[in-house]
Order: sequence, then structure tokens, then C-alpha cells
Amino acid sequence: MQLNSEDIAILKDNQAKGIQQKSLSDAQLELIYRRKWFKIWIPPELGGLGLTLPEGLHLLADLAYWDGGLAWTVTLCSGANLFAGFIDPAIGNQVFEADQVCFGGSGQASGTATREGEHYRLRGFWKYATGAPHLTHFTLNAQILESGNPVLDEKGEPLIKSFFVDRDHVLIHYDWDTFGLEATASHSFSLDDVVVDGRQSFQIDAAKSTRKELLYQYPFMPFAELTLLVNFMGMYKRFLDLVEKLFVLKSNQSKWEKSESKAAFRLLDNFQQDYIARKDAVMNLACHSWDNLRDGIDNATIYAEIASESRDFVAAILTNTVILYPHTGITGAAIDHEINIIFRNLFTASQHKLLQKSL
Repeated sequence: MQLNSEDIAILKDNQAKGIQQKSLSDAQLELIYRRKWFKIWIPPELGGLGLTLPEGLHLLADLAYWDGGLAWTVTLCSGANLFAGFIDPAIGNQVFEADQVCFGGSGQASGTATREGEHYRLRGFWKYATGAPHLTHFTLNAQILESGNPVLDEKGEPLIKSFFVDRDHVLIHYDWDTFGLEATASHSFSLDDVVVDGRQSFQIDAAKSTRKELLYQYPFMPFAELTLLVNFMGMYKRFLDLVEKLFVLKSNQSKWEKSESKAAFRLLDNFQQDYIARKDAVMNLACHSWDNLRDGIDNATIYAEIASESRDFVAAILTNTVILYPHTGITGAAIDHEINIIFRNLFTASQHKLLQKSL
């Protein structure tokens, strides 16, 4: 799915506004809803795009190239909308048929769900709900209690379940104040004695999928790793392209050309070639895993490779960005320059635990 020139113009023209107001602008949201980007993983019969995994990854990478904050929001919200494949269709279909449905929330089990017959009473505080101001439903994980006591799973561990709640029952805490990804508006939220239907609980497990589409049989962990990774890829590719343009301009300055340009261009070329090789490798893994899933071939080895390669790729991106950034001069230090915006976005994104390498 290709971005057209109109899409790109809107993305470029509105990035600064989203950053300034610390949430997506009306123009950005209108484009997202019109192009159904929050519904890239929703089947067409529910008004979504129904993209395959490779198609969706390419789209997210393209969005991240032009606007990392918008792409990160689309990635997390469309990823939460993926839960359509695990929710009871009796209530889920009506929810996801809406044109502007947008799920989002937290994977932390920082709340409790007390079982009361066919309902649950939810309490808790959860951090980092990307896109909080425009979410229609909040998702959360909570420990299950019954008569005040923890319910245990088959392994003897505290039972954790996922829930979705209408935004009308949620208190948003406007506490997202970071130096990058400002437009994601990833605020905290809380619930206090909110009672929900038991059918608003779900488990993200292919064996418990409520829909037949292939995407809902793809394990969530490699899906999350890949969708986050392509955000880093898109932002980093844009960073490399902007640094190359800056180096070309600087090369016209005789002093810089004589003292630094050859080494700088050689370094940049090495990073560009490394990017291409890593990008091709990980996208091949994604495509191969998708084909195998379709053909009923075991993917365990490939999923392990995705986990390893995605973390190595992000580590390389962050290292190479730090190496290049000092050579961008005051241009790269200007807070409203795109090089600076991408630098901030990359290192704010790096705080997400999923793709961090162990120390």
C-alpha cells in the first residue's frame, strides 16, 4: 500500500503542529481515518484494510519515514485494534464496524479485576496509553480476584486477563511530557470500580482466536517486534537521508570538504549499506514466516531469529545515530529541524522495553 503525494504533503505539513500541541492534529486524524490506518489489521467485512503482515509492515515503515510520532501512534493503536480477532464477535463486531474505532492502552498488569458472576469489577492505574486523547476504548491487563483472593492459572501463577473498556469509564491522566514522540500523547489512565461484561475480557492467543483470518493465527510477540521495528527503520532511513543532504551542502564549504567530507561520506555509506542489508534480512524473515504460517510450516526458528535480529537492528540504529549526530552541527541541534525531531523520536522510542537488548 503506497502513500500518495497528497498523503505525504499532509504528513509533512502537520508534523510540527502535532509536536506543538502534543497530540495528533485534526488534519492528521482526518487522514488516518480516511485512509483507515487504525484499521490496517481489521478485515474488510468490518470496514478495515485487511492487510497481510508484509503489506502492513511496509506501510508502517513508510509512515515512520515521514512522521515518527504519527507512525508510532498508528502502530500502537492499529496493533490494539488487532484484538478484534480475539474478542467475542457478539459484542466485538459492532465495536469494530465503527469508522473511527481506536483501541489502545497498556500491557502492564497494574490493576485488578474482581470476578462477580458474569462480570468483573476493574480497578487500577496504567501507564503509557498511546493516543489516549482519541482512543474510543482502552485496553488493559489485570490480575483476576475472586472474593478478595487471587485466582491462579493452570501453572499455579496469578491469573492475568486482558480487558477493553469504553473511554467514558476511564480517567485520563495528562502526564505524557517527553522530549520526543510528543504527538503520541501516551498518557496514563485509571479505573475505579468500573464493572464490565465478562465478554469484554479476551486472551491474545492464536488458539483462542474468534476469527478465521490468517493474521489472527500469527503469534503476538513476533508481530509486536516487527511492527515496532519498522518504526525504527523508517525513522532511521529518514535520518540517514537528511544527513546525506546536509553533508552534500556542507561539502560545498571548502574547509569542511578538505578536512572531513571524505571520511564523513565513507562512514555514512557504511551505515546506509548496513541498513539495507539488515532491512532486507528482517523483511525476508517476516515474509517467510507469513508464507510458512499460510502453508502450515513450523515457524519456531524464524520467530527466534525475528526476536534476535530486531533487537540487534535497533541497537545498531541507536549506535549509528549517536555516531552521526555530532557531525550534523548546529543544524541538527535546532529543535525544529527534522534531524533533531527524528533524533528525539528515536531515543524516546528506545525507552520501550520490547526491543531493548539485555545489559
